[in-house]
Amino acid sequence: MIRASLIAVSALALALPAAAQDQAAVRRILETTPLIDGHNDLPWALREGFGNDPHAVDLATDLDSSTTLHTDIPRLRAGGVGGQFWSVYVPAQLAPVEAARETFEQIDTVRRIVAAHPETFELATTADDVVRIHAAGRIASLIGIEGGYSIDDSLALLREFHQAGVRYMTLTHSKTTTWADSATDAPKWGGLSPFGETVVREMNRLGMLVDLSHVSEETMLDAMRVSDAPVIFSHSSARAVTNHTRNVPDSVLSQLAEDGGVVMVTFVPGFVSEANRQWGIDVGAEIQRRGLDTSDTVALEAAMKPWTDAHPRPNATIADVVAHIQHVRNVAGIDHVGLGGDFDGVTSLPDGITGVDAYPAILATLMQAGWTEADIRKLAGENVLRVMRAAEAVAASKAGERPSLATLPVVPPPA
Repeated sequence: MIRASLIAVSALALALPAAAQDQAAVRRILETTPLIDGHNDLPWALREGFGNDPHAVDLATDLDSSTTLHTDIPRLRAGGVGGQFWSVYVPAQLAPVEAARETFEQIDTVRRIVAAHPETFELATTADDVVRIHAAGRIASLIGIEGGYSIDDSLALLREFHQAGVRYMTLTHSKTTTWADSATDAPKWGGLSPFGETVVREMNRLGMLVDLSHVSEETMLDAMRVSDAPVIFSHSSARAVTNHTRNVPDSVLSQLAEDGGVVMVTFVPGFVSEANRQWGIDVGAEIQRRGLDTSDTVALEAAMKPWTDAHPRPNATIADVVAHIQHVRNVAGIDHVGLGGDFDGVTSLPDGITGVDAYPAILATLMQAGWTEADIRKLAGENVLRVMRAAEAVAASKAGERPSLATLPVVPPPA
Protein backbone atom coordinates (compact mmCIF):
# COMPACT_ATOMS: atom_id res chain seq x y z
CA MET A 1 0.00 0.00 0.00
CA ILE A 2 2.80 2.39 0.92
CA ARG A 3 4.69 1.49 -2.28
CA ALA A 4 1.56 2.12 -4.37
CA SER A 5 1.09 5.51 -2.71
CA LEU A 6 4.68 6.48 -3.43
CA ILE A 7 4.29 5.48 -7.07
CA ALA A 8 1.14 7.59 -7.32
CA VAL A 9 2.85 10.62 -5.76
CA SER A 10 5.82 10.23 -8.10
CA ALA A 11 3.51 10.03 -11.11
CA LEU A 12 1.72 13.18 -9.96
CA ALA A 13 5.02 15.00 -9.56
CA LEU A 14 6.04 14.00 -13.08
CA ALA A 15 2.72 15.28 -14.38
CA LEU A 16 3.20 18.72 -12.80
CA PRO A 17 4.83 21.43 -14.91
CA ALA A 18 8.51 21.89 -14.09
CA ALA A 19 7.84 25.41 -12.78
CA ALA A 20 5.27 24.11 -10.29
CA GLN A 21 7.68 21.43 -9.09
CA ASP A 22 10.40 24.03 -8.61
CA GLN A 23 8.08 26.39 -6.71
CA ALA A 24 7.08 23.50 -4.45
CA ALA A 25 10.78 22.75 -3.85
CA VAL A 26 11.39 26.43 -3.06
CA ARG A 27 8.62 26.45 -0.48
CA ARG A 28 10.11 23.38 1.20
CA ILE A 29 13.49 25.12 1.32
CA LEU A 30 12.03 28.27 2.86
CA GLU A 31 10.36 26.27 5.62
CA THR A 32 13.77 25.58 7.14
CA THR A 33 15.95 28.36 5.68
CA PRO A 34 14.82 31.93 6.38
CA LEU A 35 14.66 34.07 3.26
CA ILE A 36 16.24 37.34 4.39
CA ASP A 37 15.46 40.45 2.34
CA GLY A 38 18.06 43.19 2.71
CA HIS A 39 15.94 46.28 2.22
CA ASN A 40 12.25 47.19 2.51
CA ASP A 41 10.98 50.77 2.76
CA LEU A 42 7.56 50.05 4.28
CA PRO A 43 8.32 52.34 7.29
CA TRP A 44 8.85 55.29 4.94
CA ALA A 45 5.77 54.38 2.89
CA LEU A 46 3.75 54.47 6.11
CA ARG A 47 5.24 57.85 7.00
CA GLU A 48 4.47 59.33 3.59
CA GLY A 49 1.04 57.84 2.97
CA PHE A 50 -0.48 56.78 6.29
CA GLY A 51 0.59 59.30 8.93
CA ASN A 52 3.35 56.99 10.14
CA ASP A 53 0.65 54.80 11.66
CA PRO A 54 0.80 51.00 11.14
CA HIS A 55 -2.86 50.86 12.19
CA ALA A 56 -3.93 53.27 9.42
CA VAL A 57 -3.69 50.44 6.88
CA ASP A 58 -4.57 46.81 7.53
CA LEU A 59 -1.29 45.00 6.93
CA ALA A 60 -3.03 41.74 7.82
CA THR A 61 -4.93 41.82 4.51
CA ASP A 62 -3.68 41.49 0.95
CA LEU A 63 -3.32 45.11 -0.19
CA ASP A 64 -2.19 44.40 -3.75
CA SER A 65 -5.30 45.89 -5.38
CA SER A 66 -6.31 48.46 -2.75
CA THR A 67 -3.09 50.46 -2.16
CA THR A 68 0.23 51.13 -3.85
CA LEU A 69 2.04 49.22 -1.10
CA HIS A 70 4.22 46.29 -2.10
CA THR A 71 4.21 44.83 1.40
CA ASP A 72 1.60 43.23 3.63
CA ILE A 73 1.49 40.15 5.83
CA PRO A 74 -0.29 37.78 3.39
CA ARG A 75 2.21 38.60 0.65
CA LEU A 76 5.18 38.29 3.04
CA ARG A 77 3.89 34.84 3.92
CA ALA A 78 3.30 33.94 0.28
CA GLY A 79 6.82 35.14 -0.50
CA GLY A 80 8.33 32.92 2.18
CA VAL A 81 10.04 35.90 3.82
CA GLY A 82 11.60 34.79 7.11
CA GLY A 83 13.79 37.79 7.90
CA GLN A 84 13.33 41.40 6.83
CA PHE A 85 15.71 44.32 7.17
CA TRP A 86 13.33 47.28 7.50
CA SER A 87 14.94 50.46 6.19
CA VAL A 88 14.67 53.49 8.47
CA TYR A 89 15.32 55.82 5.55
CA VAL A 90 15.06 59.61 5.77
CA PRO A 91 15.92 61.98 2.89
CA ALA A 92 19.50 63.01 2.27
CA GLN A 93 18.33 66.60 1.80
CA LEU A 94 17.56 66.97 5.51
CA ALA A 95 19.89 68.84 7.82
CA PRO A 96 21.88 66.19 9.72
CA VAL A 97 20.31 67.01 13.09
CA GLU A 98 16.84 66.63 11.53
CA ALA A 99 17.92 63.40 9.85
CA ALA A 100 19.00 62.01 13.22
CA ARG A 101 15.66 62.89 14.83
CA GLU A 102 13.59 61.47 11.98
CA THR A 103 15.68 58.30 11.87
CA PHE A 104 14.86 57.64 15.52
CA GLU A 105 11.22 58.25 14.64
CA GLN A 106 11.48 55.65 11.88
CA ILE A 107 13.01 53.16 14.31
CA ASP A 108 9.95 53.78 16.46
CA THR A 109 7.79 53.06 13.39
CA VAL A 110 9.42 49.66 12.94
CA ARG A 111 8.84 48.86 16.59
CA ARG A 112 5.19 49.89 16.26
CA ILE A 113 4.76 47.69 13.16
CA VAL A 114 6.09 44.75 15.17
CA ALA A 115 3.93 45.62 18.20
CA ALA A 116 0.81 45.89 16.01
CA HIS A 117 1.31 42.33 14.70
CA PRO A 118 3.13 40.31 17.38
CA GLU A 119 1.82 37.04 15.96
CA THR A 120 3.74 37.78 12.74
CA PHE A 121 6.79 39.90 13.59
CA GLU A 122 9.50 39.86 16.23
CA LEU A 123 12.50 42.18 16.51
CA ALA A 124 15.86 40.56 15.85
CA THR A 125 19.38 41.83 16.47
CA THR A 126 21.50 38.69 15.91
CA ALA A 127 21.76 35.83 13.45
CA ASP A 128 20.62 33.42 16.14
CA ASP A 129 17.54 35.63 16.70
CA VAL A 130 16.67 35.33 13.02
CA VAL A 131 16.94 31.53 13.08
CA ARG A 132 14.93 31.23 16.31
CA ILE A 133 12.16 33.61 15.21
CA HIS A 134 11.83 31.92 11.82
CA ALA A 135 11.65 28.49 13.45
CA ALA A 136 8.81 29.82 15.63
CA GLY A 137 6.84 30.77 12.51
CA ARG A 138 7.32 34.53 12.72
CA ILE A 139 9.21 37.02 10.56
CA ALA A 140 12.46 38.30 12.09
CA SER A 141 12.46 42.10 11.87
CA LEU A 142 15.84 43.80 11.63
CA ILE A 143 16.62 47.50 11.27
CA GLY A 144 18.96 49.24 8.82
CA ILE A 145 19.81 52.94 8.52
CA GLU A 146 19.95 54.20 4.92
CA GLY A 147 22.43 57.07 4.92
CA GLY A 148 25.37 57.93 7.17
CA TYR A 149 24.17 61.52 7.50
CA SER A 150 21.75 60.21 10.12
CA ILE A 151 24.54 60.01 12.71
CA ASP A 152 25.24 63.77 12.34
CA ASP A 153 29.01 63.09 12.37
CA SER A 154 28.69 61.69 15.90
CA LEU A 155 30.03 58.29 16.91
CA ALA A 156 28.00 58.64 20.11
CA LEU A 157 24.84 58.80 17.97
CA LEU A 158 26.07 55.78 16.00
CA ARG A 159 26.32 53.88 19.28
CA GLU A 160 22.84 55.02 20.34
CA PHE A 161 21.41 53.80 17.03
CA HIS A 162 23.05 50.43 17.63
CA GLN A 163 21.60 50.36 21.13
CA ALA A 164 18.18 51.05 19.57
CA GLY A 165 18.51 47.92 17.44
CA VAL A 166 20.11 49.12 14.19
CA ARG A 167 22.22 46.36 12.65
CA TYR A 168 23.41 47.94 9.42
CA MET A 169 24.11 51.43 8.17
CA THR A 170 24.35 52.40 4.50
CA LEU A 171 27.31 54.79 4.50
CA THR A 172 25.69 57.25 2.07
CA HIS A 173 22.47 57.71 0.17
CA SER A 174 22.09 59.89 -2.92
CA LYS A 175 24.46 62.61 -1.71
CA THR A 176 28.10 62.61 -0.69
CA THR A 177 28.39 63.10 3.07
CA THR A 178 30.97 64.89 5.16
CA TRP A 179 33.04 61.70 5.24
CA ALA A 180 32.04 59.36 2.35
CA ASP A 181 31.47 59.68 -1.40
CA SER A 182 28.13 58.67 -2.90
CA ALA A 183 27.71 56.87 -6.23
CA THR A 184 25.26 59.52 -7.43
CA ASP A 185 26.93 62.77 -6.35
CA ALA A 186 30.20 64.58 -6.93
CA PRO A 187 33.07 63.00 -4.98
CA LYS A 188 34.85 64.93 -2.24
CA TRP A 189 37.08 62.39 -0.53
CA GLY A 190 38.16 59.87 -3.15
CA GLY A 191 36.22 57.26 -1.16
CA LEU A 192 36.26 57.49 2.64
CA SER A 193 37.78 60.39 4.54
CA PRO A 194 39.92 59.55 7.62
CA PHE A 195 36.84 60.13 9.80
CA GLY A 196 34.87 57.84 7.49
CA GLU A 197 37.41 55.10 8.14
CA THR A 198 36.92 55.67 11.86
CA VAL A 199 33.15 55.28 11.41
CA VAL A 200 33.70 51.90 9.74
CA ARG A 201 36.02 50.75 12.54
CA GLU A 202 33.49 51.79 15.18
CA MET A 203 30.77 49.91 13.31
CA ASN A 204 33.04 46.85 13.44
CA ARG A 205 33.50 47.28 17.18
CA LEU A 206 29.73 47.45 17.65
CA GLY A 207 28.91 44.58 15.31
CA MET A 208 26.97 46.80 12.90
CA LEU A 209 27.12 45.68 9.27
CA VAL A 210 28.77 48.11 6.83
CA ASP A 211 26.33 48.56 3.92
CA LEU A 212 27.84 49.78 0.65
CA SER A 213 24.74 50.25 -1.49
CA HIS A 214 24.60 53.87 -2.74
CA VAL A 215 28.33 54.52 -2.28
CA SER A 216 30.95 55.21 -4.95
CA GLU A 217 33.29 52.51 -6.19
CA GLU A 218 36.16 54.18 -4.33
CA THR A 219 34.15 54.15 -1.10
CA MET A 220 33.34 50.47 -1.63
CA LEU A 221 37.02 49.60 -1.99
CA ASP A 222 38.07 51.80 0.96
CA ALA A 223 35.42 50.29 3.24
CA MET A 224 36.38 46.73 2.29
CA ARG A 225 40.02 47.58 2.99
CA VAL A 226 39.29 49.12 6.40
CA SER A 227 36.56 46.80 7.69
CA ASP A 228 37.55 43.76 9.73
CA ALA A 229 34.10 42.27 9.12
CA PRO A 230 32.52 41.34 5.78
CA VAL A 231 30.47 44.10 4.13
CA ILE A 232 27.03 43.93 2.57
CA PHE A 233 25.26 45.63 -0.30
CA SER A 234 21.68 45.67 1.00
CA HIS A 235 20.05 46.52 -2.35
CA SER A 236 22.35 46.71 -5.38
CA SER A 237 22.78 44.83 -8.65
CA ALA A 238 25.61 44.19 -11.11
CA ARG A 239 27.08 47.08 -13.11
CA ALA A 240 28.41 44.82 -15.85
CA VAL A 241 24.82 43.83 -16.66
CA THR A 242 23.22 47.28 -16.22
CA ASN A 243 25.64 50.19 -16.33
CA HIS A 244 24.19 52.19 -13.45
CA THR A 245 26.52 53.81 -10.90
CA ARG A 246 24.32 52.41 -8.11
CA ASN A 247 25.35 48.90 -9.13
CA VAL A 248 28.44 46.99 -8.07
CA PRO A 249 31.31 46.84 -10.57
CA ASP A 250 33.22 43.65 -11.25
CA SER A 251 36.33 45.20 -9.67
CA VAL A 252 34.47 44.99 -6.35
CA LEU A 253 32.63 41.73 -6.99
CA SER A 254 35.94 40.00 -7.66
CA GLN A 255 37.16 40.98 -4.18
CA LEU A 256 34.09 39.70 -2.33
CA ALA A 257 35.46 36.18 -2.02
CA GLU A 258 38.37 37.56 0.02
CA ASP A 259 36.19 40.03 1.91
CA GLY A 260 33.44 37.51 2.64
CA GLY A 261 30.65 39.97 1.91
CA VAL A 262 27.30 39.66 0.14
CA VAL A 263 25.60 41.61 -2.66
CA MET A 264 21.83 41.48 -2.10
CA VAL A 265 20.48 41.90 -5.62
CA THR A 266 17.74 44.50 -5.96
CA PHE A 267 14.76 44.65 -8.33
CA VAL A 268 14.69 48.39 -9.21
CA PRO A 269 13.90 48.49 -12.97
CA GLY A 270 16.50 51.16 -13.75
CA PHE A 271 19.15 49.08 -11.98
CA VAL A 272 18.36 45.73 -13.64
CA SER A 273 17.34 46.73 -17.19
CA GLU A 274 19.77 48.58 -19.44
CA ALA A 275 16.91 49.67 -21.73
CA ASN A 276 15.01 51.04 -18.75
CA ARG A 277 18.11 52.86 -17.50
CA GLN A 278 18.70 54.44 -20.91
CA TRP A 279 15.06 55.52 -21.11
CA GLY A 280 15.52 57.40 -17.84
CA ILE A 281 18.55 59.18 -19.26
CA ASP A 282 16.56 60.10 -22.38
CA VAL A 283 13.72 61.50 -20.27
CA GLY A 284 16.15 63.65 -18.31
CA ALA A 285 17.73 64.94 -21.49
CA GLU A 286 14.31 65.85 -22.93
CA ILE A 287 13.33 67.68 -19.74
CA GLN A 288 16.58 69.62 -19.83
CA ARG A 289 16.25 70.38 -23.55
CA ARG A 290 12.82 71.87 -22.99
CA GLY A 291 13.81 73.71 -19.82
CA LEU A 292 10.95 72.22 -17.79
CA ASP A 293 10.49 72.89 -14.08
CA THR A 294 11.15 69.64 -12.20
CA SER A 295 9.84 70.96 -8.87
CA ASP A 296 6.18 70.68 -9.96
CA THR A 297 5.81 66.97 -10.66
CA VAL A 298 2.16 67.20 -11.76
CA ALA A 299 2.88 69.90 -14.34
CA LEU A 300 6.04 68.10 -15.42
CA GLU A 301 4.17 64.84 -16.02
CA ALA A 302 1.51 66.65 -18.06
CA ALA A 303 4.11 68.49 -20.14
CA MET A 304 6.04 65.29 -20.82
CA LYS A 305 3.01 63.11 -21.59
CA PRO A 306 3.15 63.48 -25.39
CA TRP A 307 6.82 62.50 -25.33
CA THR A 308 6.34 59.55 -22.96
CA ASP A 309 3.33 58.35 -24.98
CA ALA A 310 5.53 58.34 -28.06
CA HIS A 311 8.45 56.77 -26.17
CA PRO A 312 6.96 54.26 -23.72
CA ARG A 313 9.16 53.13 -20.89
CA PRO A 314 10.60 49.64 -21.44
CA ASN A 315 10.07 47.64 -18.29
CA ALA A 316 12.33 45.12 -16.62
CA THR A 317 11.46 41.44 -16.19
CA ILE A 318 12.17 38.60 -13.80
CA ALA A 319 14.70 37.39 -16.39
CA ASP A 320 16.60 40.68 -15.92
CA VAL A 321 16.67 40.18 -12.16
CA VAL A 322 17.88 36.60 -12.61
CA ALA A 323 20.65 37.78 -14.93
CA HIS A 324 22.01 40.02 -12.17
CA ILE A 325 21.82 37.26 -9.56
CA GLN A 326 23.63 34.93 -11.93
CA HIS A 327 26.32 37.50 -12.74
CA VAL A 328 27.08 38.15 -9.07
CA ARG A 329 27.37 34.40 -8.58
CA ASN A 330 29.61 33.99 -11.62
CA VAL A 331 32.05 36.72 -10.56
CA ALA A 332 31.92 36.66 -6.76
CA GLY A 333 30.79 33.09 -6.11
CA ILE A 334 27.70 31.39 -4.72
CA ASP A 335 28.63 32.39 -1.15
CA HIS A 336 28.38 36.11 -1.93
CA VAL A 337 24.91 36.72 -3.37
CA GLY A 338 21.62 37.52 -1.64
CA LEU A 339 18.32 39.35 -2.16
CA GLY A 340 17.33 42.96 -1.42
CA GLY A 341 14.16 43.88 -3.26
CA ASP A 342 13.78 47.59 -2.27
CA PHE A 343 10.01 47.04 -2.06
CA ASP A 344 8.01 50.17 -1.18
CA GLY A 345 11.05 52.25 -2.05
CA VAL A 346 10.32 52.36 -5.79
CA THR A 347 7.39 53.46 -7.94
CA SER A 348 7.64 50.60 -10.44
CA LEU A 349 8.75 46.98 -10.44
CA PRO A 350 9.75 44.47 -13.12
CA ASP A 351 7.00 42.63 -14.99
CA GLY A 352 5.95 39.59 -12.99
CA ILE A 353 6.87 41.21 -9.66
CA THR A 354 4.14 43.12 -7.83
CA GLY A 355 5.27 42.77 -4.24
CA VAL A 356 7.04 40.74 -1.61
CA ASP A 357 5.26 37.57 -2.69
CA ALA A 358 7.54 37.34 -5.77
CA TYR A 359 10.43 35.44 -4.20
CA PRO A 360 9.27 31.85 -4.90
CA ALA A 361 8.86 32.65 -8.60
CA ILE A 362 12.36 34.15 -8.76
CA LEU A 363 13.94 31.24 -6.90
CA ALA A 364 12.03 28.70 -9.00
CA THR A 365 13.36 30.38 -12.15
CA LEU A 366 16.89 29.90 -10.81
CA MET A 367 16.19 26.24 -10.07
CA GLN A 368 14.99 25.80 -13.64
CA ALA A 369 18.35 27.24 -14.71
CA GLY A 370 20.18 24.55 -12.75
CA TRP A 371 20.58 25.98 -9.25
CA THR A 372 20.56 23.28 -6.58
CA GLU A 373 18.67 23.35 -3.29
CA ALA A 374 21.97 24.07 -1.53
CA ASP A 375 22.53 27.05 -3.86
CA ILE A 376 19.04 28.41 -3.17
CA ARG A 377 19.54 28.12 0.60
CA LYS A 378 22.71 30.20 0.36
CA LEU A 379 21.06 32.87 -1.79
CA ALA A 380 17.90 33.02 0.32
CA GLY A 381 19.48 33.46 3.72
CA GLU A 382 22.50 31.38 4.61
CA ASN A 383 24.97 33.84 3.11
CA VAL A 384 23.53 36.77 5.06
CA LEU A 385 23.42 34.76 8.29
CA ARG A 386 27.11 33.91 7.78
CA VAL A 387 27.99 37.60 7.35
CA MET A 388 25.96 38.56 10.42
CA ARG A 389 27.76 35.93 12.49
CA ALA A 390 31.14 37.12 11.19
CA ALA A 391 30.33 40.71 12.21
CA GLU A 392 29.19 39.49 15.62
CA ALA A 393 32.45 37.56 16.04
CA VAL A 394 34.52 40.63 15.13
CA ALA A 395 32.58 42.67 17.70
CA ALA A 396 33.17 39.98 20.34
CA SER A 397 36.91 40.09 19.59
CA LYS A 398 36.88 43.85 20.19
CA ALA A 399 34.85 43.71 23.40
CA GLY A 400 37.78 45.09 25.41
CA GLU A 401 38.26 48.14 23.19
CA ARG A 402 37.00 51.52 24.35
CA PRO A 403 34.45 53.42 22.25
CA SER A 404 36.07 55.86 19.85
CA LEU A 405 35.92 59.51 20.89
CA ALA A 406 36.97 60.76 17.47
CA THR A 407 35.15 63.77 16.07
CA LEU A 408 35.00 65.27 12.62
CA PRO A 409 37.26 68.33 12.49
CA VAL A 410 35.17 71.49 12.26
CA VAL A 411 36.08 73.54 9.21
CA PRO A 412 35.57 77.25 9.94
CA PRO A 413 33.51 79.20 7.39
CA PRO A 414 35.46 81.37 4.95
CA ALA A 415 36.22 84.86 6.23
